[in-house]
This record gives sequence, structure tokens and C-alpha cells, in this order.
Amino acid sequence: MNESVLNTDSFDRRRFEQIMDMSAKLQEVERKGESAFPTLGPLLGDVWAGLFKMNPQLLPETPPELQMNRVLMERVMNEEAYHDLREFTRLDDIASALGTARYSETITNWIDQQIKDDEEWKKQITEGTAGNQEAMTQAVAALQQALEADGGKLSQALQQAGNQVREDKGNLISIFGGLQAGSGEAELRKVPLREQIRFGESLANNKKMKQIAEWAGRLKVIAQKKQRTKAMQTTNRSGVTMGNAPEHLLPAELMLLSHPATRLDTLRRYAEGQLLQYELKGQEQLGKGPIVLCLDQSGSMSSQDTRSKGFTLALMSIARKQRRDFALIPFSGSASKPLIYERGKITVQDMINLAEMFRGGGTNFESPLNQASKVIQNSGFNKADIVFVTDGDANVSNEFLDRWKNLKAKREIRVLSILLGTEKASEVELFSDRIVKASSFEDEAVYQVFEI
Repeated sequence: MNESVLNTDSFDRRRFEQIMDMSAKLQEVERKGESAFPTLGPLLGDVWAGLFKMNPQLLPETPPELQMNRVLMERVMNEEAYHDLREFTRLDDIASALGTARYSETITNWIDQQIKDDEEWKKQITEGTAGNQEAMTQAVAALQQALEADGGKLSQALQQAGNQVREDKGNLISIFGGLQAGSGEAELRKVPLREQIRFGESLANNKKMKQIAEWAGRLKVIAQKKQRTKAMQTTNRSGVTMGNAPEHLLPAELMLLSHPATRLDTLRRYAEGQLLQYELKGQEQLGKGPIVLCLDQSGSMSSQDTRSKGFTLALMSIARKQRRDFALIPFSGSASKPLIYERGKITVQDMINLAEMFRGGGTNFESPLNQASKVIQNSGFNKADIVFVTDGDANVSNEFLDRWKNLKAKREIRVLSILLGTEKASEVELFSDRIVKASSFEDEAVYQVFEI
């Protein structure tokens, strides 16, 4: 049986059943609202179809028990905010799912308020959907009157909901996207839809997670620029090949292009990719060891927590681009067991765990470095990079330093330490190859690490 007021088919209905099964938020909205509004289930399906389908349309005829759904959908589909949002959600699984959750909650909140203002209306709705035609007629009339009197609030709420949907998906891309320009959507699609929905809904209601996503997005843009600059600086001409990249053409081809007698033939060869150009070869990235981030989570780092995790995700995306394992070692008075992300890939549960993680307490440098040495010794590669981030200081023993220097030399380890919020000398000088001093993660000096 089709309980839709839109032109949905069996595929649409099956797909929405799958979305409902994946979405804890939609299940919650239906559970809370169906006692007051019995046709809420079909309404949720229509909201989804309205956002996802290429060309959703109201059916010419509607069963009496779905008249209120039709009135609501007609109002929603006439909203300018709805048409703007559809440009974003149409045929987009995650955007339409997040949009359905936001829109459905907005609509049910508005309905709840109308019921509170008119308790008789709830009785009419219940009786009408049970088959009392007179009650349904009265309920539909009451809904239309409420939309005329108070529909402006619904319009404003739908506009806000649409803005939140764009923000929700943008945050997902910020977290799961890679470094390459335009790769965010493609990287996000690699995450199972159930996990996308789960994390998207978690982001929507978690201020801290949103802040981490915003910082991750901001820092990934900076990391991308740093990596691009590094690639240009380390790219060498290694011969001649065929192609049509103007910036790499041989001078002789440029001369032929400028001469009237040879211009047409040169343009033809350009269109066919048959011009002589320099062959470029970058420095080899294969065979490099893991990137290990030792991240201070002592009590004094609490104000930097969301920024530090955005920084972690940006650094992790570099590992993903370079196909290197990434190890995170949070530490305070001692170090946690290393968290290993193969080739920099992070799952939804990993992300949730990362957002909630904070140790607090004092500072110990030897413990995280000992954990880092285990990660490196278990790796099949040399040339590991350690990024050591702290705002404090701690003693390191001579015995430890002797072992550390031997391991560094044997496995070609490089240590870049970021010293936050202090200009004082620190024990990090004893085990680091390079030290960057910065006031916070917002300091441009920190971004040197993205050239790793």
C-alpha cells in the first residue's frame, strides 16, 4: 500500500525503509511524534522523497487520512528554503538523509506547538485518522488555519534547518576528506552510508565535535597548500615526453606555436596531446615509515583540545595521501597505548573516540617516546617522522637519551617538536631535530609541520 502523497514508487519506499533503519534520529522523531500525529511515518517518507527525488510531485488525489500530510508537504514544497536545499540534497544519499532528519524534527516541533495551543486539534487528528471523516475535515481546516496564522515560524525554522544540513555535511567532509582539492566528496563516499548518517547525526548535536570538524577543515586547507608547494619544489625534470601541458612545453614547441607557418599544425598536435614537453618526476614517497604524533594532553592543554584534534586530523590526511601508517600517542603523566590508523584512515568509531579522549594530569616525555619507538621498531620501514607536541616540560634521563640516539640513527628517525605557549628552553631540545615555538595552534609557525 502506498501511503505517500508524492509520486513515489517501490524503489523509493524500500530506500526510505533503509534510511529509517540507519537513522537513530529519524527513529527518535517518529517514536516521539506518532502518538500525537498518527500519519507521521508516511510524512517522514514524503519529506525524504521531496529532498532526494529528481522531480517530486504531489499526487492529484490523496486518501482522506493523509490530507494533513498533503497540506504540510504542499506548504513545505512551496517554501523558497526547500527549493534551495533541494539543490544540495537531490540524489545525494547523505545530504537527503540529514535533511530529512532536520526537516522532520522541525515540522514535528511545529506540530507539537500547535497541539499545545489547541488541545481539541489532537483529538480531531486521532479520530480523523481512525476514519471519522468529520473530525478529519475539522483537523485539516485547523491545520490550514494554523499555517496561515503561524506558518511564518515554520518557514524560518525550515530555513535554519536547511543551513544546518549544509553545515552538517560540510563538517563530515572536513573530517573524512583528504588533502587533494575536490576530494572531500569522493573520500566521504568511501565511508558506508550507515556510518555517514551515524556520525552526521552525532556531529549535529555535539558542539565539541563540530569545533573539531571546523578546525580539521581549516587546517587541511593549509596542509594542502604546504604539500603542493613542497611537491613543486621537489619535482625535477627527468626527460622528454608527449603531452599538452602549456607550463611544461619545450621552448622549441612554443616557437612553432608563435610562427604563422607552423601554428595550425602545432595547435592540432596540442589538441591531440602530441607536443614535446618535459617529463616531471617527484621525489619518491614509497618506503617511508609511519608518522607518529605524540600529543600532550596534560591539564594545561585543555584549552587547546579541539584545535589539537583538528591538527591531528589534518596531519592524518597527509599520512593518507602519502600512504603511510599514522600513530597517535596521547600522553600526560604517562602515555596511552599507540592508536594506529593504517595509511591514515579513520573510522567513525575512531573519530568519536578521538573527540571524547582527554587525559589530564602532569607531563612525562619518556613514556610517549618509548611508545613511539615500539611503533617504529614494529614498522617494516625506516625514515619515520615523529611530531612531538607539548606546552610543558619534563626531565629525560641520560640512559633514555643514549637508547634514543641509537634508535634514531639506526632507523633514520626525524623528530619535529612543537613547543606551545612558551619561549623557554625545554628538554625537547635533547631529543628533537627541529623545534617550532608557537603561541597556539593558530600560530602560522605550527603549519611548518605540514611540509612533513
